[in-house]
Amino acid sequence: MSTAANFADVSTGRGRGILLVFLAGVLWSTIGLGIRLIEDAVVWQILLYRSISLSALLYVVIRLRTGSDPFGHVRRVGWPGVIGALALVGAYTGGIYALQHTSVANAMMMFASAPFLAAILGLVILREPVRRATWIAIAAAILGIAIMVWDKPDGAALRGNLAAFGSAFGFAVFTIALRWGRAGEMLPAVFLSGLMAVGIMGLICLGAGLPLVLSPNDGSVAIGMGVFQVGAGLVLYTLGSRTVPAAELTLLSLAEVVLAPLWVWLALGETATPNTMLGGCILLAAIASNALSGARRKRPPPHV
Repeated sequence: MSTAANFADVSTGRGRGILLVFLAGVLWSTIGLGIRLIEDAVVWQILLYRSISLSALLYVVIRLRTGSDPFGHVRRVGWPGVIGALALVGAYTGGIYALQHTSVANAMMMFASAPFLAAILGLVILREPVRRATWIAIAAAILGIAIMVWDKPDGAALRGNLAAFGSAFGFAVFTIALRWGRAGEMLPAVFLSGLMAVGIMGLICLGAGLPLVLSPNDGSVAIGMGVFQVGAGLVLYTLGSRTVPAAELTLLSLAEVVLAPLWVWLALGETATPNTMLGGCILLAAIASNALSGARRKRPPPHV
C-alpha cells in the first residue's frame, strides 16, 4: 500500500474518531438541561433511575462488543476497577447535587478541573511526573476556581460548588484507578459503577423513605439521561478515543463544558454570573494551553 493510501486511512480514522468524541461531548453536555427538567425527584432518586438504564445499556453494548458475559468482565476489573467504580458513584452523586444547587455554568467549569486533580493524584499515588507547564496550568485553574466561588460564600450555591469539586475529584480518582490497574477498557468499570449505584441509591431511598416510583416526567428524564446522556456518550467516546491523541481528547472535552450552559440558556434562559464567566475562561484557557503544550512536546519528528 502506498504512503498516500496509508495517510488517507489514518486521516479518515482520526477524523472519524474526532467526530465520535465530539458527539460524546455534545451528549454529555445535556446533563444540565436534563437536571433542570426534573420536577420533584432528588439526587438519590435521579441517580437510581439513571443507573438502571445506564447499566442495561452497557450490558448490551459489552455483550455485543465482546461476545461474552459482561459480568465476567466486571469480575476481572480487580480492586482498581472496584475503587474506580465507587469513585464514579461519588462523582455522579456530586455532579447531580451540584447541578441542583448551583448554575450549570458554574458546575461544569468546576467539573473541568478533573484533569488537573488527576495529575496531582498521579504524582502522589503513581509517582507520575508532572510537567512544569501543567503546574502552571494548575495554578491558573486554582485562580479560576477561586474567582468562580468568590461571590458564593455561603448557602446552597456554596454546597453546590463543593459538590461539583467533589465530583471532579471522583472522576480524577476513577482516572487514576484505571491507570493503576492498567485497564485498556473503561466500560466494564463504568458498568460496575452503574450496578453499585443501583444498590446504593436504592438503599438510600428506602432508608430515607423516598418513593421508588417517580412521576412520568421525572422517571422518563432520568432514564433518558442514563441511556443517551451518559451511556451513548461513553460508547461514542470509547470508540473515538482509540484514534485520537490524548491532547486532542482534552481539547474536545471542552465542548461539554462550553455547550452545557448554552443549552440551559437557550431552553430556560439560565445565565452565568460575571465571576463564573471570568473564572471559567481562566480555567478553560489553562486546560487548553496545557493540552497544546503537551502536544507540542510529544510531536514526532517529520518523516523524510
